[in-house]
Formats: sequence, structure tokens, C-alpha cells
Amino acid sequence: MSVTVGFAGVAILFVLLALRVPVAIGLIGVSFGGVAWMLGITPAIGIISNTPFSFIANWTLSAVPMFLLMGFVSYHAGLTAGLFEAAKAVLRRVPGALAISSIFACSGFAAVCGSSLATAAAMGRIAIPEMVRSGYSPSFASGSIAAGGTIGALIPPSILMIVYGVFAQTSITQVFVGGIAVGVVTALSYAVIVLLTTWLRPDIAPPRPLDADGLNTFEAILKIWPVLLLMAMVFGGLFSGVFTATEAGAVGALGSLVIGIITRRLNWAIFRTSMIETLQTSASLFIIGIGASMFTRFLGLTGLSSFLTQFVAGADLGFVQLMLVVVIIYLILGMFMEPFGAMMVTLPVLLPIFQQEHINLVWFGVLLVKLLEIGMITPPVGMNVFVIRNVASQYATVTQIFKGVIPFLAADIVVVAICIAFPSLILYLPSLM
Repeated sequence: MSVTVGFAGVAILFVLLALRVPVAIGLIGVSFGGVAWMLGITPAIGIISNTPFSFIANWTLSAVPMFLLMGFVSYHAGLTAGLFEAAKAVLRRVPGALAISSIFACSGFAAVCGSSLATAAAMGRIAIPEMVRSGYSPSFASGSIAAGGTIGALIPPSILMIVYGVFAQTSITQVFVGGIAVGVVTALSYAVIVLLTTWLRPDIAPPRPLDADGLNTFEAILKIWPVLLLMAMVFGGLFSGVFTATEAGAVGALGSLVIGIITRRLNWAIFRTSMIETLQTSASLFIIGIGASMFTRFLGLTGLSSFLTQFVAGADLGFVQLMLVVVIIYLILGMFMEPFGAMMVTLPVLLPIFQQEHINLVWFGVLLVKLLEIGMITPPVGMNVFVIRNVASQYATVTQIFKGVIPFLAADIVVVAICIAFPSLILYLPSLM
């Protein structure tokens, strides 16, 4: 009977999500109703009373608002403004230099942001107009930025990785380090797509290098010293073991404030805006996390997690078969749900299975974030695509942007296949720590 209630709860949750009920409300409502149905109203009230504190009181989660504050301050104070120019200066002699520069600039922005939406929005405003003026197809130019934005959640600091580490009870630092390799491989795969496009379709991606006049590599790199210093502070201390991922968030937030003051780019209005956006984003993430924590307890009480674990074990699925199922699940969810919600809905069900199958949770965490980010550019609800549409509406329609991301989606599938076939790509760097 309890397992039946568990299945019913999962079904009701997906119906609510299909009806556009907010993820947090769906998780909390199903969990509360399910526990009340099985055990009575008093235990249900007990869970809804205790879970918020038990979830939020996790010290590790303090890294979320800290890294968010670092990203918002860096963006609004203009500390990241020179990334695109620096990438252009370094890559100016490469065919398709503007598109490749925008992709690598996205990677640099990701190192102080942690959000693919913010990365896509920031780089889209700067790069798309220049690419279109240089002869790039608006569709391809917009698609390359929408895809490049997905790197924002792969290269640390990554909010998705922090929350995953808390739920999976695994090392956030190791997930961060594992994400670096996949982020770099993703950026390189996108660059290959651009190079191939300049070769096969020069009408939509001009192969000619940039005009070198007025581009001074040293001066361009010197202008991004605030970003380089922030990266050195956060990554240097994190990977050397001087401080933890949680402490790295505080160091990064303080560093962005100090650099903003020193460079006189930070004023009260920017600080206030950054704080408000940090609080709003943190609150929206944490309420979903509270709902997911309640949903985990509900599934545990129903015995559904144990049932599914035993079912998978009895089905005798091989590693590749199991991962193929997981990949399909997340690719489908990515078409309709935003990444954080998709992760919070599925982890309570999948984590017990992976633990039973002895799958490395650091490896899976990085792969999971990669799969979730693919959903950011897949129709019909690719959020990065709609962000690009908002910041560059005069250049391309939603349909044109979705058309532009198709080659990059193909590259993403190849990267996912490589991660599954060669887990050492993700695990090598963490193994050195």
C-alpha cells in the first residue's frame, strides 16, 4: 500500500508540474498530503515544521548566497566587462574568432558567476551585435551564445553543484574540480563546431580572422585583472586546501566587494541591487530545496526508494544501460523544466539507486549538471534561448535561436557520451586532491 502511495505521489507531482504549478509548491504539497494520508495530519505538520530548519541549517549551503553575491557584484560593477575583448585579442587569428571568443568569454564569466542564465544574458548583450555586424548569421550568433551560457553551471563556482553536493552528501570541492574538465571539454567542442561551420558554411559563420588593428593582447588581458584575481583567490585557496568550498564563497564575495571598491566601480546602488538579487535568488533556490527534502522523507516513508532500488538490481541492468535510461530521463525533463527543479524532483528517487549500484557520486554529479544544462537550450522551454531572445530581440526570433543551437546540441551529446565512456575525464583531477 505504501509503495502505491509513493507512485501516486510521484504521478501527482508530475501532473502538477505539467499544469505549471511552481516546483516548490508541488513538492511541498505532495509530500504533506502523502504523509497526512499515510500517518495522519500531526506527523505531516511535524515534517513541514521541522524540514525547513533542518535543511537551511546546513552550513555548506551558506556558499550559495556567497557565490551568488560574488557573481552579481562582479557583473553589476563591470568587473567582467573586458572578457570578450580579451578573448578576441587572444583568438583574433583563428577562423570564426568572434564566435569562439564569445564561447571562451562565457567560460571566463562562468568562473565568477555560476549561473548559465546570467552568463548567456551578459555575453549576449555584448557579443551578438558585434557578430551580426561582422557577417555572422543572427541564428548562429545567437545560438552560439545560448550554448556558451550553459558552461556557466559547469565551471565552478556552480550553484547546482553546491546543492547537489549537499543532497548527495559528497564533496562539493571534488564535484567542482571534476566540473572543470567537462566545462573545458564543452567549450572546446563548441569551438570545433564553430570551426567546422566556418569551413562548411562560410555564409553563416565568416572564416576570416579578425582585423588585428586596435587589438593589443597585453592591454586587453590587463583589463580583466579583477576577474583573474578573483579566480586566483577562489580557485587557488580551494584547490590548495587552504579553505573549503563553503569558505571559498565567502572569500569570493568579500574579494568582489573589495575589488569593486578599489576600482571605484562599486557604489551603493550597485551593492543594493546585488544584495536584492542575491536574496531573491537564494530564497527561490532554498524553498525548492526544502520541498525536495520533504519529498525525500515522503518517498522514504512509502518505501518507494527501496522498491526502485531492488527493482533495478533485479533487472540486472548494465552500467551503460542504466546511464542510457538516466540520460533519456534528463533530456526529456530538460525540455519542460528548469535545471534546479528537475534535479530536486529526481534526486530523491535516483540517488538510492546509484548508491546501490556503487556509482561514483562525484562523477554522477558532474554528469548530472551537464545533462541539466543541455535542457537549457532544448525546445520548447530552453531558458537560455528565451534569455537571448530578450537581450537580442532585434536580431533573431525564438525559432531562429533554437535552429542556431542544433549543432551545439550535437556537440553536447558527444561530450555526454565521452563522460560515460571515460569516467576518468571527470575523476582524474579530483583523484589528485
